[in-house]
Amino acid sequence: MKSLLIIIYLGFQLAFAQKEIKHQVYFLTDEFEIPETEESRLLLFLSEIENMDIQKISIYGFCDDRGSDSYNLVLSQQRADAIKEIFSNNEFDESVITNVDGKGEILLNVVNDNDLYRIRGLNRKVEIIVQPYDPPREKIEPPAKESAEELLKGELKEGDKIQLENILFRTGYSYLTKESKAVLDNIAKILVERTDIYFTIEGHVCCTYGTRDAIDRKTKKRNLSLARAKTVYDYLADKGVKRYRMKFVGQKRKFPLGGEPELDRRVEILVTRIIKPKASN
Repeated sequence: MKSLLIIIYLGFQLAFAQKEIKHQVYFLTDEFEIPETEESRLLLFLSEIENMDIQKISIYGFCDDRGSDSYNLVLSQQRADAIKEIFSNNEFDESVITNVDGKGEILLNVVNDNDLYRIRGLNRKVEIIVQPYDPPREKIEPPAKESAEELLKGELKEGDKIQLENILFRTGYSYLTKESKAVLDNIAKILVERTDIYFTIEGHVCCTYGTRDAIDRKTKKRNLSLARAKTVYDYLADKGVKRYRMKFVGQKRKFPLGGEPELDRRVEILVTRIIKPKASN
């Protein structure tokens, strides 16, 4: 009896751990460009999973039964690649995407439907399979270091770079959270008083291909790192920091930190000039 309970328990645990989240994206005949309505559905799906602790993501492309085997394999791979690019453009950690495969055609009889046109339409798709961690991983906290406020109050020199901790952004957007504003308020007070500092605000993104910038989901433009830097620039200006002391730039994904992806959705201050007090006579 005891061994039976153990088997049942292990079976339950395995089934629970293997739960998956699936999403399908459908395409037009002979096309691998994502239709606008399907892209909107995909972005909504991304917003639902973006805060999950994800173990892996698999992306599989398919075609209907028309076309040669070689043609269908190429087209299905193009569809899978198009979906992966959407993930990348919207700052999803590409290291968890373990499979991006074109599977060619799906047999017509996989759907119990007499409407041939409908069946083929359902076969022209990409299937996304998300496997969350269960239970969630324990994240390793980075070692403690001086805060941005402490660094800004201390002795600085041209070329110093200060990361604004806890000024983190929601995936794909440039607006500040309530918690971020509270931290930025403290930084603004210091910068209002320290009129000797001139600086550049640098915005960064995570998870795009190579060094490309990510797409700002609000404006649909590929300039998210610049938008994040400008958001901080405008906020500091509204709090009294003189605009002539500040510049802002987008650094795209040129300088990833190599840790958790959310840490690359960041803003840094680069000290460009220190005004030294005039010597008294």
